[in-house]
Formats: sequence, C-alpha cells, structure tokens
Amino acid sequence: MATQFQNRLVGTFVLVCLGVIFLPDLFDGKKAHNKENFQSIPLQEEFEERVLASSLKEPLELSDAHLKEVTEVVLQPIEIKKVPEIKEEPGIKKEAEIKRPVNMKHQDSGWIIRLGTFRQIDNAEILVSKLRKKGYPAQLMPRNIKEGQLARVEVGPELSKDKLEAMTPDIEALTGLKGQLIRFNPLAP
Repeated sequence: MATQFQNRLVGTFVLVCLGVIFLPDLFDGKKAHNKENFQSIPLQEEFEERVLASSLKEPLELSDAHLKEVTEVVLQPIEIKKVPEIKEEPGIKKEAEIKRPVNMKHQDSGWIIRLGTFRQIDNAEILVSKLRKKGYPAQLMPRNIKEGQLARVEVGPELSKDKLEAMTPDIEALTGLKGQLIRFNPLAP
C-alpha cells in the first residue's frame, strides 16, 4: 500500500514535469516569424525565340588559288644573319675579366667645405642664404630636414680641390667659421 507521503511525492513530481513542459510555451506568448521573400534563380536565361529562328550564313568556300597564295607566303625561307665574331687582341681584357674594387673611393668625385652642424634649422638657413647672396654654392644637408634633426651647412661640391681651398679664407672672413675640406661622396651625401 502506498503511503500518503509517496502519493504526495508522486503528485509533486507530476506537477513539476507538467510545469517544465507547458509553462515555457505559456510565458513565451505568440512568436512572430519573419519570413523573407526570395526570388528564384532561373535555370536558363530567357532569350528571344526569333534568334533561334534566324538562319546562319554559310561559310565562304576558299578556292584553290587562295590556298596556294597562303602556302606560298608561309613557306618563304627566312634569312638568318650571323653576328660577326669579335677577335681578341692580345693584352686587351674583356670587360668581364676586369676586376674592380668593391668599395671605390670616388676618385673622380668632388670636394666640399663643411662649415658646421646646426641643431637650430633657422640659423642654418640664415647662414646658407648669406653664403648664396655672396655667390657661393651653399646648401643644407640632408635636403628634407625635419624638426629635431641636425642640419649640416656645406659649400660645394667642386671638382677642383684647389678652387675650394682658395674660397676658404673668404668664407671664414664672411661667416666666422673655419670650414673643414672633405671629399664629396655622392652615394652618401
């Protein structure tokens, strides 16, 4: 015989199961379903029936005369010209055999006078304009200088070292700076 406790326990279990099953549906309310309309993609493109009904023109037939002309043009021999051989003279080295030093000192490059390095770009620009007014080829290096970088004031480049040495006393008298005569390196100015 079932006791009163067992009956209450089974009844409670049944009520909890019914609550778990039916209460979520009761509290959710009506769900709104959004249904998007899609267009179907046709399997074949639509085309005009009259295109199928029209007839194609027959290909032109080539006569034997046309074929002979074409084969004659294609079968003409092509003349190949030979490149004359270069005779080697004793004592002359080929360009590939000439060994050049990897780190050249730019023997043919020019000379410059480095007057100074400036933190204040305005002062360097004033000095360059002063030198240019007197006819000296002065410039700021590096060319695209930004605020905070050091700017070098240089006069030159000049191929003749003697010509720059002759300018040095005049530049020193004009600016009050004793410049340094150095070789100009075009690869790393």
